[in-house]
Amino acid sequence: MNKLAIIPARGGSKRIPLKNIKEFLGKPIIKYSIEGAINCALFDEVIVSTDDDQIAEISKNCGAKVPFMRSKETSDDFSTLSDVVYEVISKYISEGKQFDYICCILPTAPFINSKQLSDAFNKLENESLDSVCSVFKFSYPLFRSFEFTEDNKLQMIWPENLNVRSQDFKPTYHDAGHFYWIKTSEFLKEKSLVCKNGSAIILSELESQDIDNEIDWKLAELKYKLLHD
Repeated sequence: MNKLAIIPARGGSKRIPLKNIKEFLGKPIIKYSIEGAINCALFDEVIVSTDDDQIAEISKNCGAKVPFMRSKETSDDFSTLSDVVYEVISKYISEGKQFDYICCILPTAPFINSKQLSDAFNKLENESLDSVCSVFKFSYPLFRSFEFTEDNKLQMIWPENLNVRSQDFKPTYHDAGHFYWIKTSEFLKEKSLVCKNGSAIILSELESQDIDNEIDWKLAELKYKLLHD
């Protein structure tokens, strides 16, 4: 079974310039994703899809391949991960090369490791799934959420839950933003990285951090140090 790791890393990050190669505790953040993929020894190829020459060069120095540059069509602010993955798969198919499984690995996921990737792939196979991603639990019940109205008043989104105890709600989860394992055949059918016949592995809150701004970045570094100390 052929397996391909795709790390999408465009150069146009606006909130954190050159976010995908910014140094995270002493090395480019993308290197953590590349090393996690290489060290798990599951992949026939580990590639980076990018439109940026500097990212391409750093990625190759970290051990990944950059067999072709990303197109302009999949490098704008509106392109999805699925668009990028579809472009890569289509390029390989046009060259007569196919993969049974693909794993889209995010470039800003320093907590990723070979065990997570291996556990997720084993779950994919053992449970006859079409996709497996990583999630972690919301720290507070989602169904007790508030929102502000147009006139800036606070209201519950689901007021019927006002008097429901927190412990009586089912846990809810959100995407950890680490990786998406998927059967290539199913991806080509559904054009989605999360299939109908899909599941996830659950990470702890310490193992994940959205990185959208400088405060997130510092929090991620603190969490990483806690994990590895």
